[in-house]
Amino acid sequence: MTVEQNVLQQHSQKHQQTLLNQLREVTGTTDAQLLQQALQVSNGDLAEAVAFLTEKNAKVPQQGETTYYQTAQIGNDRYISVGSQADTNVIDLTGDDKDDLQRAIALSLEESNRAFRETGITDEEQAISRVLEASIAENKASLKRTHTEVWSDSPNPHERKRLENCPVGLKNVGNTCWFSAVIQSLFNLLEFQRLVLHYSPPVRVQELPRNQKEHRNLPFMQELRHLFSLMVGSKRKYVDPSRAVEILKDAFKSSDSQQQDVSEFTHKLLDWLEDAFQMKAEEDREGEKPKNPMVELFYGRFLAVGVLEGKKFENSEMFGQYPLQVNGFKDLHECLEAAMIEGEIESLHSENSAKSGQEHWFTELPPVLTFELSRFEFNQALGRPEKIHNKLEFPAMLYMDRYMDRNRDITRIKREEIRRLKEHLTVLQQRLERYLSYGSGPKRFPLADVLQYAMEFASSKPVCTSPVEDIDTSAPPGGTTAQLQPAPSTADQGPLSSPETPAVGPLSQQRVSIHKPFTQSRLPPDLPMHPAPRHITEEELRVLEGCLHRWRSEVENDTRDLQASISRIHRTIELMYSDKSMMQVPYRLHAVLVHEGQANAGHYWAYIYNPHHRRWMKYNDISVTKSSWEELMRDSFGGYRNASAYCLMYINDKKPFLIEEEFDKETGQMLSGLDKLPPDLKEYVKEDNQLFEKELEEWDAMQARKAQQEKLAAAAATLSSQPMSTEPSPLESAAPLQDPEYMEQPSPTDDSKHLKEDMERAISKAAAEQEERSPEALLAAAIKVEYTRLLRFAQEDTAPENDYRLQHVIVYFIQNQAPKKILERTLLMQFADRNLGFDERCKNIMKVARQKLDLIKPDEVNMEEYEMWHQDYRNFRETTIYLMIGLELFQKRSYVEALMYLIYSYQYNKELLSKGPYRGHDEELIAHYRRECLLKLNEHAAALFESGEEPEVNNGLSIMNELVVPCIPLLLVDDTEEKDMVAVEDMRNRWCSYLGQEMEAHLQEKLTDFLPKLLDCSTEIKSFHDPPKLPSYSTLELCERFSRVMTSLSRTPADGR
Repeated sequence: MTVEQNVLQQHSQKHQQTLLNQLREVTGTTDAQLLQQALQVSNGDLAEAVAFLTEKNAKVPQQGETTYYQTAQIGNDRYISVGSQADTNVIDLTGDDKDDLQRAIALSLEESNRAFRETGITDEEQAISRVLEASIAENKASLKRTHTEVWSDSPNPHERKRLENCPVGLKNVGNTCWFSAVIQSLFNLLEFQRLVLHYSPPVRVQELPRNQKEHRNLPFMQELRHLFSLMVGSKRKYVDPSRAVEILKDAFKSSDSQQQDVSEFTHKLLDWLEDAFQMKAEEDREGEKPKNPMVELFYGRFLAVGVLEGKKFENSEMFGQYPLQVNGFKDLHECLEAAMIEGEIESLHSENSAKSGQEHWFTELPPVLTFELSRFEFNQALGRPEKIHNKLEFPAMLYMDRYMDRNRDITRIKREEIRRLKEHLTVLQQRLERYLSYGSGPKRFPLADVLQYAMEFASSKPVCTSPVEDIDTSAPPGGTTAQLQPAPSTADQGPLSSPETPAVGPLSQQRVSIHKPFTQSRLPPDLPMHPAPRHITEEELRVLEGCLHRWRSEVENDTRDLQASISRIHRTIELMYSDKSMMQVPYRLHAVLVHEGQANAGHYWAYIYNPHHRRWMKYNDISVTKSSWEELMRDSFGGYRNASAYCLMYINDKKPFLIEEEFDKETGQMLSGLDKLPPDLKEYVKEDNQLFEKELEEWDAMQARKAQQEKLAAAAATLSSQPMSTEPSPLESAAPLQDPEYMEQPSPTDDSKHLKEDMERAISKAAAEQEERSPEALLAAAIKVEYTRLLRFAQEDTAPENDYRLQHVIVYFIQNQAPKKILERTLLMQFADRNLGFDERCKNIMKVARQKLDLIKPDEVNMEEYEMWHQDYRNFRETTIYLMIGLELFQKRSYVEALMYLIYSYQYNKELLSKGPYRGHDEELIAHYRRECLLKLNEHAAALFESGEEPEVNNGLSIMNELVVPCIPLLLVDDTEEKDMVAVEDMRNRWCSYLGQEMEAHLQEKLTDFLPKLLDCSTEIKSFHDPPKLPSYSTLELCERFSRVMTSLSRTPADGR
């Protein structure tokens, strides 16, 4: 699920990695930090770098640092430099005085090549193998510690059944979400899919592979074919890629404990594919140079044109995934412009300059153009890698014309024009800034506003206070006024008033000077109530207002002109490459691979465009869902959350074969499903589908047996609970009635007593109002009385603590518009209750009610519908009990016990509300307390982890693994619940904040093991704890306890509800 990524200034210069590898082989130094330092000190000169490394006082870092850097510097230079396929006419930039060094390098490289010829594995592959094996070993250990109830497949195969035409997901088999993202992106390139599905190994190596590379590549290709075939034709919702991953595990072996950057594995995956197809191409060639379809799909060439110390050079190089720096750039074009130009390129066109620099121009672009976005940098101060969360925009359609070698001259002209425009833009922005931030002090304001304020000040009329107004005529004598008056507010004080300013005026001069802080801080009599000119003539005011008006208009006009000029320049720069001649090489965005998390831990998924349905799809392990460009931008651009794109895959929009479906040559029909597969894979998928169908059949049979057993058990329990009737009637014996459990009890419990009292009250009232005393007439009148009473309850607008639905099923039915026949039968069932018959009148009415029930024909009342309504009500009561107990435990701060009750109350309540708004309780209320409970548990677990004590740390992580983490997908299922998503972000950020802190090694190990589970963004609901067993409550007890807990909630602040 996660990989630890250590990336140190990736590809800042295209040949830096090659120099690092040569230095490592020549000097034997394995410390990547020291190698980097040597290259920086020597400015790329190999001889000086070797001399620096051989000095006795060279700094040797600690062992931990050495291991850290070794994993970050595994070479992948073949994807940006020529490697074995580059042109041989590369200019020698090292000089003639370094022959000894070159001979040493040649000898070292010869030894490496000899090892490669013997084993078929390069040094880089061996280094990566050590890293990956450590990763897989750690993943295995982590999986052993993971609770199966959280991460296991659903036991119900119907939940794992593929919906028609829905893409197939990939199961995460332990820190392999990066594998799923990459494979899904490649699989949805239909040309690549066809190449893999129809791949057949060379005949000469099928029986006896020559070297380890063939031993490795051919089984991997076979498993990749099997995986692709299942993704095409499987009936499963998702398939297991374990066998392909196992080959990766077996191929990369090491004892280290670091995990490598996912881009390295992507490189090697393409390497393996290239090697496999190269073997096939060499076998199929007929006297001409073999063509490798992987190279033709994913590899292009660029021309490096430059000057070094006055000498011009030109070098053609091959590239695969093109690396781009993200830091400091706002969009993809800015990244590309920076990557295509290195050094001082002004000197490239001059003849006599000694400056150095180079430009890159694409001579041949691959049909599939992949950009690596380097979002990780090494923090030297903290000694660890950090993720760059800056926002970086990229377009859905990318035109590459400006970077093509054939457009070199026109692009240089346009770049020069853009450079000139940007210089002019900088000048204009500086001028505009002087208008918008005017002043010489720390606080600055727009000049137009300053002039407006000055005009308002000049136009103000002074309004002075009178000393008489300050005297309280009702004050008692003896100078006690000051003690009784409240302190004046600051709004009443002018800018010149202060507690130390003595009062001025005739009255104050006649009195004895006594310190009275309140009276002495009153306004002086001649001070205006608000700032205004003290002395100004009408002529002066007229001239000043005229000047200020004119100056303000001039400033506003200048500001508008500057803003308009800046906008025009921005628009001109944006449209610089919009002419048709520069829009001839269109590349459409095919896939975006996203990483969420920090540099040390995270989760990967992919957004892939479906051109046939014209929409984006989100591939997140086993979950494949519809998406949108808006969601892609939110998760991929960065700057919003910890999620951002790390790889962009564009395809040539003028080469539709990349994404075209395959058609039958005879019928012309589009091939789909198993028809797309060759015969061997078709049989393979059929066998797997048969196994899955058998699993479905076995599950259905098991469920049918369980249902039959439960039905028999329920029937036996019903028969055993029936009391002996003293006066059995033929009708009763023929068809014993089974009332719902909340309506009829086998013994006179509280519910029965409560129900009996309601029925007897209705019968008594009906008897008092009804003249005819026959049992039939009394029954009809009593039903009418009872229905009227319950209808009034159903129509009342009551508070949540007085929920009449809990008191009577009929209220629930009325509010949810149950059919009339359902209401009538339910009321008849109540009057037919055996517990009703204590006096003769009630007994007769009970008998009549039971007779009427027996006379109801099957076509008059749909019994399945009747049972469904009563089952819904039982579910409503159960949901209420879950909610009530959960809230009670939450108020007692028993968050661990409360969580499952709140989780299941929310889930069951959501199911009820899907049938109608009055079927359940307030969803927002339950969501609030579910969310708060998870946040409380997260905070408690984090506090336990911070303690550093082993028992507390284990307890905290157990709370997270067993309770919090399994519930996070429940909060992420609905993207519209913004508060839930914010809560999840808060919980994740709480734990990710520990990544930058110093902690003991065992705590770091536990944190590294735990974070991938927390950062898993899959919304697939994994099975977890069974719902708690509920106690039985009488209606009266349930209503009282529910009312009590809801009333207590209404007294607490409803923050967030």
